[in-house]
Amino acid sequence: MDDFSFVGNSDIGVVESLYQQYKKDPSSVDPGYVHFFKGFDFALAHFNGAPGEGIGKEFNVINLIHGYRQRGHLFTKTNPVRARRQYFPTLDIENFGLSEADLDTVFQAGSQIGIGSATLRDIVDHLQETYCESIGVEYLYVRMPEVVTWLREKMESVRNVPNYDEERKTTIFRFLKRAVGFEAFVHKKFVGQKRFSLEGSEGLIPGLKALLNKGGELGAEEFVLGMAHRGRLNVLSNVLGKPYRKIFKEFVADEYDDNVSLGDVKYHLGYDNVVKTLSKEVRVSLLPNPSHLEAVTPVAEGLARARVDHAYDGDYDKVVPVIIHGDAAIAAQGVVYEVVQMAKLPGYKTGGTIHVVVNNQVGFTTNYVEARSSTYCTDVGKVTNSPVFHVNGDDAEAIVYVFELAMEFRQKFNSDVFIDILSYRKYGHNEGDEPRFTQPTLYKAIASHPNSREIYGKELVEQKVFTKTRLKELIEKFDRYLETEFEASGQIEKMSIARFMPDLWSDYKYPKTEDFDVQPKTGVSMKEIHELCEQLNQLPEEKNFFSKVHKILDERKKMISSGKADWAIAETMAYATLINDGHPVRLSGQDSERGTFAHRHASFTVEEINERYMPLRHLNDSPVSFNAFNSLLSEYGVLGFEYGYALGVPKGLTIWEAQFGDFFNVAQVVIDQYISSAEEKWGLMNGLVLYLPHGYEGQGPEHSSARIERFLNLSARNNIQVMNFTTPANLFHALRRQMKRDFMVPMVIFTPKSLLRHPKCISPLDDLEKGVFQEVIDDDNVDMASVTRLVFCTGKVYYDLLARKEELNARNVALVRIEQLHPFPRKAVTKILEKYKHVLLKLWVQEEPENMGAWTYIRSMLPDEYLVPVARLASASPATGLTGLHNVGQNELVNKVFKKCHCDLKLPYCNLNCMEGKTREEILKAHYYFDEKPRFSI
Repeated sequence: MDDFSFVGNSDIGVVESLYQQYKKDPSSVDPGYVHFFKGFDFALAHFNGAPGEGIGKEFNVINLIHGYRQRGHLFTKTNPVRARRQYFPTLDIENFGLSEADLDTVFQAGSQIGIGSATLRDIVDHLQETYCESIGVEYLYVRMPEVVTWLREKMESVRNVPNYDEERKTTIFRFLKRAVGFEAFVHKKFVGQKRFSLEGSEGLIPGLKALLNKGGELGAEEFVLGMAHRGRLNVLSNVLGKPYRKIFKEFVADEYDDNVSLGDVKYHLGYDNVVKTLSKEVRVSLLPNPSHLEAVTPVAEGLARARVDHAYDGDYDKVVPVIIHGDAAIAAQGVVYEVVQMAKLPGYKTGGTIHVVVNNQVGFTTNYVEARSSTYCTDVGKVTNSPVFHVNGDDAEAIVYVFELAMEFRQKFNSDVFIDILSYRKYGHNEGDEPRFTQPTLYKAIASHPNSREIYGKELVEQKVFTKTRLKELIEKFDRYLETEFEASGQIEKMSIARFMPDLWSDYKYPKTEDFDVQPKTGVSMKEIHELCEQLNQLPEEKNFFSKVHKILDERKKMISSGKADWAIAETMAYATLINDGHPVRLSGQDSERGTFAHRHASFTVEEINERYMPLRHLNDSPVSFNAFNSLLSEYGVLGFEYGYALGVPKGLTIWEAQFGDFFNVAQVVIDQYISSAEEKWGLMNGLVLYLPHGYEGQGPEHSSARIERFLNLSARNNIQVMNFTTPANLFHALRRQMKRDFMVPMVIFTPKSLLRHPKCISPLDDLEKGVFQEVIDDDNVDMASVTRLVFCTGKVYYDLLARKEELNARNVALVRIEQLHPFPRKAVTKILEKYKHVLLKLWVQEEPENMGAWTYIRSMLPDEYLVPVARLASASPATGLTGLHNVGQNELVNKVFKKCHCDLKLPYCNLNCMEGKTREEILKAHYYFDEKPRFSI
């Protein structure tokens, strides 16, 4: 069959021209064509008609074969409950220049499909069975001939029809029995309760079991599953082995144990278990997910990649990600496209994902023809030239066959593959819905349609695999077992959410408030710092780098030799020392190798050969890795991926960096549903770090604010750490502290832009050795006896205030920086307030508009303190787009803190001495409430 593979992809006119050329000089054409044309010459001797007519029809049959391979999927019997849409032209032989009179003619082209010379009737029957029955396939667009040939041979050699023995058939029925029986039992016991049943698509269960069996046979050790709520309870019980009794209890339970505060609905919960396959045991992990369909997709991919990297030394065959989509979601949710585009990128590939679509043909209430413009919901798979299988959800054996074939494909080519199970949902979107309001015709057909267990059971009785009596006994026996599990569920007092992947997270606990007060040792000896600096600032002499690279390293050497560290040095040293301690580091973002603001330079490009050299990969021959990846232009997909990656490497530092701070808002779903709430909902721990560049520097609304207020609004119960540092040393210690605690909480760091090179934003190198993380930094340049004004702030605005303070020598103003906003450093702040308890004014200063930034949060954290906010006017937009207007606003902020004195003292700024003996209201009236109106509103 390989000899003729080229013909089906050739233009027929070209082939005819080559044949004429062959007749003149056989050596002038490709040897493959010579072999093919010899067959034609042999066949010509048996034709009754003219040679030209015979050759023409031979090519017509070749064209027919190609038509079935290319368009057969449009004419399948894959839809169990509706008639298919009509497509033209059809695959009727008349459309290929053939007629009924040719049906009994023998054609050499039969060799192309592996049956040798055959009649047109046999060729059509073979093609029809292969491409137009319960399975439809799209694959000819794949650009790798090896892939096309492999798929074609696999399918055409068996006509896409499995040949299972009685034992396999019995196994398939066993899982169908469980899938259908579970749904029917729950429907009877918990009337009207939401469960998002699998009814109508129960074939998914034997399909997944076959996938695990085949994967284990082909070397897979782990499967990472992501799926939405449809059919989740069935997958949990019948694939992952979650006890039925626990699921039953979740329908009626009213209390969780102490590990999780609030929990979540039962069809969002995750589970992981060791599952026995026919050949061995494999680990199967089903991630928890929210109702945001497809949000789990990048998370599952990230977890799979982490396991590949850190458990299996980069062997993609060991870990298989499986994403179970709904048809409406895969067609419409943009994150699917983002994840598909990540599939073959160095930093994000997982060795091929098996995408399974439970195709109900209806969204919530929306018909499929109103849910997408593409022909199929799976057309996104063509972006990466992935093969797509469409299979009838009523044909259990076809489903099992396709899952096994997909598993073989994935292991051989490490590429994505899509399986579209055409099925239906028996009820509405949930079990309380009335689907006939919007789909009366469809649900009339569904109401009378037998379930897949009935359909397959009838087939097995006809094949004499079972008797009707035996079939009934098997079903009733399983029902009795479910009854015993239901009774046992009543003995469970409280619901518990098992820790996800407990072997990975056994060294970590759920933190209590007091745990955050403990500062682990994060300093590093000066000897180690200098040794690492020496290695980091040397490049291989034999490699040719861009000339300015050497200047960057020279400047770093000078700064280190002077005993100082800027932001880039402190950051790099944090990574280096963690790697030295055995913690792998991974950083990704749209420009994270160089850094958006060209400060990091984690990699250096070798000229001419486009090779990248990362000094952090060459430290003391460390066995742990450093990776920095410039991501694709995605936030949602990449942030979800990195969250999943961090989930799989608790002892590693995983960082996602936004190009500009508020670009995270495209990934807000990941922040809302995973980063801020996953521990409280699902018991998930995660130590992901976010870098969000933030600071008002006249760069416009999109490049100023990283929306501190949004993260603080999500902050409660110590769920995330929200940081806004003003010193490089604090970054160093915070990153090291993240790895040195016995608990893990995501950390959001509002990183600087202009401060990356600000002459004041420098730390003594000694601070990396002797210092610790400082939640609050007090002012060390005050005259305590005369301090009248206490100013709290966070981040970059501190340096604007500091410049004015130094200009005025205002030692009666204390500038206090809150470096950690959440968990709120109450003890440290209280100590500061006690120290300055005699001040006349307490201010909170921020660059952001008053309705944004940290002000609302700070006010709620210090309700008993009379803090006065100094901020831009409340606004709908974070910042102005005009540099001049920005400068006016920034000056007004600073001027409000250091207000000119209008009293008789005629001081350059008001030190409030003139207000001695005045009430707080009188001070405020004189200095803030009656200020002239701001000249702008942002």
